[in-house]
Amino acid sequence: MQHSFSIIIVTWNALHHLQKFLPSVVESKYNNFEIIIANNASEDSTVDWIKNHYPNCRIVTFEDNYGYAGGNNRAVEHAKGDILVFLNNDAKPDTDWLIYLNEAFSKESVGVVQPKILSCEKPDYFEYAGAGGGYMDWMGYPFCRGRIMDHVEKDEGQYDEPTEIFWASGAAFAIRKELFLKTGGFDEDFEFHMEEIDLCWRCLRLGQKIEYAPKSVVYHLGGGSLAHGSPRKVFYNYRNSLAMLLKNLDRFVIPKLFFRLVLDGISGLRSLLIGKPAETLAIIQAHFSFYGKIPQTLRKRNKLRQISREPIPEYLILNRLLIIEYFLKGKKTFNELDFNPDD
Repeated sequence: MQHSFSIIIVTWNALHHLQKFLPSVVESKYNNFEIIIANNASEDSTVDWIKNHYPNCRIVTFEDNYGYAGGNNRAVEHAKGDILVFLNNDAKPDTDWLIYLNEAFSKESVGVVQPKILSCEKPDYFEYAGAGGGYMDWMGYPFCRGRIMDHVEKDEGQYDEPTEIFWASGAAFAIRKELFLKTGGFDEDFEFHMEEIDLCWRCLRLGQKIEYAPKSVVYHLGGGSLAHGSPRKVFYNYRNSLAMLLKNLDRFVIPKLFFRLVLDGISGLRSLLIGKPAETLAIIQAHFSFYGKIPQTLRKRNKLRQISREPIPEYLILNRLLIIEYFLKGKKTFNELDFNPDD
């Protein structure tokens, strides 16, 4: 079966990225796809440039900047394809990437697919945001095949087999449109970061599988919206991680959240000691923002619990603490974790 794809690219004042990366998207070798530019109230000449150079791309312009989550959610209303592909504006796919995504969606049980994500700057290395597919440890810390904490692996074919994963990267995220609408799409309270993991968690609860498709390759620059390590990015990562756990965890919610708060405190202290006070402040602000939204998050949690919920497959979760494996045991690569999701 040949699926129809709607490639949605959210952008805000990033004409330089579109000029560099959009041509590769347009040149995709596939018979049935459309490209939708979700323009988050850009003030540069994005619209004029696209109209002049790629008139076949559809432009949907919003009056405000709704971020990644909000921009994508609103663009879906204009999508005609049965598969949605949320692609960052700083991502460059191989020409045949859609062919392999189509193959992955031939399995009815698969609701979400992530391509292999490599670095634009170092094409023989995985890229931080997604790499070879995402997983979670016992405490909710995300990691990837090809990227553990800040350590990124060289792509030597070690993750070239299709496999089931816990979460797919928002840099190149493909999902059945029907499933996206059923789950309610991205949580706009997240704004940036973790919203794709939160969505994947809900998909898993509906019994859908999430798959990594290594033959479909996308090169990602990274840091196009928020630079890696910036205080604002730190804020979203810490706040949204806590919100995601409170919203989705079934068991040990209070102990895990308390433990995470303690670990976050240690992380903030470490940032201060190594001369990054802005990072420490961002962690503190993230916590207070999380506390202020607890009632709202609990309402979402209760709503989710009313939906038919499948248990998260235990083989997708590392039953140990990632920071112990990485910092104390020195395990820097996915294979060193001795974690075999396919077993």
